[in-house]
Amino acid sequence: MIDDFAKDNLHGRLRRDRKALLWKLDGLTEYDARRPLTTTGTNLLGLVKHVASVEARYFGEVFDRPSPEPLPRWQDHDGSDLWAAEDETRDQIIGFYRRTWEHSDTTINELPLDAPGHVPWWPEPYPNTNLFAVMVHVLGECNRHAGHADILREGLDGRTGMRPEYEKQIDEEARAAYCAKIELAARAAASIKA
Repeated sequence: MIDDFAKDNLHGRLRRDRKALLWKLDGLTEYDARRPLTTTGTNLLGLVKHVASVEARYFGEVFDRPSPEPLPRWQDHDGSDLWAAEDETRDQIIGFYRRTWEHSDTTINELPLDAPGHVPWWPEPYPNTNLFAVMVHVLGECNRHAGHADILREGLDGRTGMRPEYEKQIDEEARAAYCAKIELAARAAASIKA
């Protein structure tokens, strides 16, 4: 009973966070979806591509259910899953992510939580694991990168939120007043002598 609840709960949250990550691309120009927004090159479309690759590996190779999508060997990882090359379209990357969902969901639906898996890129003594641990890990990855996407999108055009139905109209005046309040508190705290 608890296994079914845990599996359904984790799977539901993963589905929610996948959609949230994709939503961060809505309405962006091709340039804004791809351009580096941090000093390390983090970008929105790259986050989607990366999370798709992570899911494809964890719910594929780890359970001997290789992804139907072509993936380079994990040993050959070169960071190319973190950004979109000029010849990769947004639709291709989103399509890859959605097809990865289908493959991942099949793995999750067909295996019990204690199904054994092997993660060769995890150090000893951790490579031998199970579906539960992988679901928690992948949910953490997806959630972490959806959070990155939240901040990046806010920096681009001020849009925030986890889902479109919760998005509120931007009140620039209220935001400016709120940020000014926080700035004053930060300056005041910095001036206090310890």
